[in-house]
Amino acid sequence: MRNSTRSNVDPFIVMDVMEAARQAEEAGRHIIHMEVGQPSTGAPAAARAALTTALDQDALGYTVALGLPALRRRIAQLYGEWYDVDLNPDRVVVTPGSSGAFILSFTALFDSGDRVGIGAPGYPSYRQILHALGLTPVDIETSLDNRLQPVAQDLTGLDLAGLMVASPANPTGTMLDRAAMSRLVEAAQDQGAAFISDEIYHGIEYEAKAVTALEVTDDCYVINSFSKYFSMTGWRAGWMVVPEDHVRVVERIAQNMFICAPHASQVAALAALDCTEELEANLAVYARNRALMLEGLPKAGFARIAPPDGAFYVYADVSDLTDDSRAFAKEILAEAGVAVTPGLDFDPKRGHTTLRFSYARSTADIEEGLARLTSFMERRQG
Repeated sequence: MRNSTRSNVDPFIVMDVMEAARQAEEAGRHIIHMEVGQPSTGAPAAARAALTTALDQDALGYTVALGLPALRRRIAQLYGEWYDVDLNPDRVVVTPGSSGAFILSFTALFDSGDRVGIGAPGYPSYRQILHALGLTPVDIETSLDNRLQPVAQDLTGLDLAGLMVASPANPTGTMLDRAAMSRLVEAAQDQGAAFISDEIYHGIEYEAKAVTALEVTDDCYVINSFSKYFSMTGWRAGWMVVPEDHVRVVERIAQNMFICAPHASQVAALAALDCTEELEANLAVYARNRALMLEGLPKAGFARIAPPDGAFYVYADVSDLTDDSRAFAKEILAEAGVAVTPGLDFDPKRGHTTLRFSYARSTADIEEGLARLTSFMERRQG
């Protein structure tokens, strides 16, 4: 049976790391998980309770393609609460996770062969989804001077049909302030490029509130998810905000590609939006874990790090320790029992000398992981 050239996408290396960690656990080892970008907590209690009630009262069949109207209204309300943005609920599209939103966005905005800029390092699935859709991902090599975020001058001469940014970013946790976001929007518009803002880590910020692209322009696509702040990774519920004249375009594609996002997940998501106390308690754990990581990683020997503004990752330059991050991550798992992600997922060119550490797990796990990393590095260097 033949395969398409579009199907020749790279593996998501972090999933391979997860599988290696699972096999180690199956063999009886206790593994500390710093590889996976998901909360260790489950969906908020009220979200689970809402679904329990719905299961008793509703068949939970198809919803309309754009999502439950009540959920769309409540998401629009969130933009008023978080950013003081007055958002028309009609512009909100509920999606099967942020991944579904990426597929809808890329399909609605771009034609085969179009060039779409993405920051490097950046979330690897941007690149692979673009490739699978017959589009051309263009890596924008970011610099430490700009905290590994793209800046307006990086777009010069790239001839892009679109630009995707993420703030807070994966794997770095760095953010764009309003001025930087505005300059990027203007630079994209100047060359006729569509602007897409991935905001799935909004809500997980430490010293300043993240800026939504909707504070700057309505002429953009904004993508978010219930996976991170709302602690609902496996529920596959996300959303996107699109310009009013794009709603019907996206709706037609969603009807045919997905029919709708999972009804059960939409019910839980609607309740989760009002679980502020529980979700802020989760955030307090991430803040504590962040402080532990910023103190403990340099002590362990991972000194080349930049403090993350949001999300729950630390991205480390380990070029003084290795030129093969995949082999190094494998060594750390085997010798220390700590699963970490090699940077090759996020930056094909420079990722062989970087690692990503996630601190989304419990504080006890982070403390144990740091202790193991310290002992490992002492043995390795001594």
